[in-house]
Amino acid sequence: MTASTSRALSFDSAAAQYAAARPGYPPALLDTVEELSGRPLRGARAVDVGAGTGIATRLLHERGALVTAVEPGPGMAAELHRSLPSVPVVRGDGNRLPLATGSADLITYAQSWHWTDPDLALPEARRVLRAGGALALWWNVSDHSADWIAGQDTRLRRHLGAGGGAHGAPVGSGSRNLPQLSGGDFAQRLVPWSRTVPVDLHLANLATHSAFLMLGAAGEQSTRRFMDEERAHLTAEFPDGMVEERYVVELAVLVP
Repeated sequence: MTASTSRALSFDSAAAQYAAARPGYPPALLDTVEELSGRPLRGARAVDVGAGTGIATRLLHERGALVTAVEPGPGMAAELHRSLPSVPVVRGDGNRLPLATGSADLITYAQSWHWTDPDLALPEARRVLRAGGALALWWNVSDHSADWIAGQDTRLRRHLGAGGGAHGAPVGSGSRNLPQLSGGDFAQRLVPWSRTVPVDLHLANLATHSAFLMLGAAGEQSTRRFMDEERAHLTAEFPDGMVEERYVVELAVLVP
């Protein structure tokens, strides 16, 4: 098992917390996917790869897409099946999709393309897509133009190491997420949005990031100490106990 695979599968240990605490995506994101792919989601045969607990899968399903979820982790797949029992879930990953050639109108990767080997995953997506189908990749990235988010990211990097921030690349500084996909009509968009949640839910969201999960039992005391200190920072910043998490969804769509 590679280090990347081990890190990707670390989410299994926190599947229920992941489902409860991770942010979703705004309706404008799916509107933009429809616009850039050139077809409605309703009735589309969609494949959500690296589906996790089904956060994006649910939104696609609610839009009327006929979704199949692909997920490598048994814990995440079980959580997805529990919450979306009518949606087919198959075990697998983007490097070798367990799906028939030409069987999908849309393939999505929500927060998961970076766990693949693009040299394998892109040809696999092309194989599974029907003629005129689309590949859509997206990430929630915290909006570092908000002072409190930039400050928290500094503390995260100090705690986890220089590469350990949980928020993603600062908006406006150049994304580390969005790939350049060639061989068809390619477009990128940024979709800003926000959600307001209790401090404890925000901290639970932070704790589901792989940088913390990979610390395992050995890092529990250190993680608990960081979260306690962060709760104090956030309580001072948000006296009413409600945190406005601001995001920009980075979206890339390829129609091969």
